[in-house]
Amino acid sequence: MHHRGFYKAGWLPYLLILPQLVITLLFFIYPAIQSIISSFYSSNFWGTVSHFVGFENYWALLSDSSYLQSFITTAIFSVAVTFLAMGLGLLFAVLVMRVIRGAKIYKTFILWPYAVATAVTGVLWGFLFNPAVGVVTWVLAHFGVDWNYYSNGTQALMVTIFGASWQQVSYNFIFFLAGLAAVPKSMLEAAAIDGAGPIRRFWQITFPLISPTTFFLLTINLVYAFFDTFGIIATMTQGGPADSTNILVYNVYATGFIGQQIGSSSAQSVILMLIIIILSVIQFKYIEKKVHYA
Repeated sequence: MHHRGFYKAGWLPYLLILPQLVITLLFFIYPAIQSIISSFYSSNFWGTVSHFVGFENYWALLSDSSYLQSFITTAIFSVAVTFLAMGLGLLFAVLVMRVIRGAKIYKTFILWPYAVATAVTGVLWGFLFNPAVGVVTWVLAHFGVDWNYYSNGTQALMVTIFGASWQQVSYNFIFFLAGLAAVPKSMLEAAAIDGAGPIRRFWQITFPLISPTTFFLLTINLVYAFFDTFGIIATMTQGGPADSTNILVYNVYATGFIGQQIGSSSAQSVILMLIIIILSVIQFKYIEKKVHYA
């Protein structure tokens, strides 16, 4: 027989969630409302005078070829970071599950990158691939590869993808490792007795059982690629060369804080917020149907 617990003080649950509600209102809801309001106004360089312009900021953005190009850049960057970080995280988790000796050491080394701030990650990868003194650049030169991401847009996009993925691998590794540890060994042993090989056991038993974890990480990694990679772009390329790494979140900063176009920057943040909402709805409405919950 199950007994339900009751709080005599009706105000206690509300008191417990009050800190989180205050943080959400101050740092999420209020800024979002302010951005929506500011997107309908245009102000001078100093921000002292503003006047209502309606949807003019939005029409100007949608007719700007460089802004539309940032959509394509963001899509390539986000998809590449998401699948590369998730793929490596899953691969490392599977390999660590097979390690008998020294597993804790391997886990520690794989977890370390997650403790590094995004700005520091950008500095580290920028130094490694520096055209003049970078260690990786020196190695690539011995193989005849001319590496200079300062002037080559494709190389700049590649190195930012590698840096962003490297930092997120640890996060994915933790969750995949927990998901793999929860897979019943009896099912894998029974499949092995029936003659199923390691690859077949993974795709037909293990991967479907960790699909809730995979779906969760897919959502988290997309949000990470859209927002949390700002520090990497800012410290490595500043959106260049020739806007080749100018993703949407950095463009919001460049327009608002560097260009001092508050109205246009607010409109961009609203569009970015709508994109994330649409992607989340698509994921939960269509992709989640393929998730198998135990």
